[in-house]
Amino acid sequence: MTSPGRARIAALDVLRGFTLCEILLANIQLIANDGTAVVTQPMGDWDPWLGLPIFSLLFGIGFSLLLDSAANRVTRPWLVLLRRLVALLAIGLVHMLLWPGDILTKYAIVGMLVLLPSTWLPRWAVAGLAAALVPAALVFGGGGPLLIAGLFLLGSALVRYGLIEQIDRSTRGPFLLGLVFAAGAASALWVPANVRTGADTAQPSFTSGLADLLLAGVYVCALLLLLRTPLRPALQAVFVPLGRMALTNYLTATLLVLAATHILGLPIGRSLTAAYLVAGAILTAQWLFATLWLRRYRQGPLEWLWRWATWGHRSALRVRTN
Repeated sequence: MTSPGRARIAALDVLRGFTLCEILLANIQLIANDGTAVVTQPMGDWDPWLGLPIFSLLFGIGFSLLLDSAANRVTRPWLVLLRRLVALLAIGLVHMLLWPGDILTKYAIVGMLVLLPSTWLPRWAVAGLAAALVPAALVFGGGGPLLIAGLFLLGSALVRYGLIEQIDRSTRGPFLLGLVFAAGAASALWVPANVRTGADTAQPSFTSGLADLLLAGVYVCALLLLLRTPLRPALQAVFVPLGRMALTNYLTATLLVLAATHILGLPIGRSLTAAYLVAGAILTAQWLFATLWLRRYRQGPLEWLWRWATWGHRSALRVRTN
């Protein structure tokens, strides 16, 4: 969500589209098996860690961008934000009927409990809370709502300190930050690999969770750096349509996986090959649909409905042509 007169930040759409692809690969076998465990997931044990931290960070960024927009347009911006979160909760509850692993309900609840109250805090307090909650989440369980809350606040702080406005123009920042994240991830991975048998098992859990989180940061920085190269047009062509319609694609992916499993009878939950092929087919179809749809319309269909619920009035959907 961007405020009037502000161009969309392409890097955020690329990150959102990339993360959407990973989340489908991480969840496809679980969706096909109605949420029960599978022997081997398509991308290994660290699947959700690549996508969910990035998605959580992006949600916090989007929330604060919307806050800026609402503050310039209405007298009670908190009400706009509350309507957005309530609408997301309703969408998530419906989605949970199909997929018990839905993340939208958690995002909506954590958003109401943490993000919404944070709008009344100074930016230094938001940054401080993020710096406290993220490591606390790793210490006390490796993730969950506490980590989501910390990453929400981190994303919000990045907007409020003006860093997101520079994300499409910076090279040095992502390069240096990526090096720090890579060094930290390598160190964190070395600890559990060399911890002695019989040592405190909490330490490997903490360090592996930290390594996964740092690896997610490495991927973000790598994508931002690639966007500063001649690969930018190709990355935007692939990921921006998916990212601009992330809500529509996230929800329709569940329907398509269930249809492929229960109607077509494809062995997605038992075969990695089938899982990869179906995920690729779904993402290709979604990319094609999103690309064609966005040529005529400003937003995806579910994004438009969510915007309607957020602002309380219907906005134009069709792109104007002269």
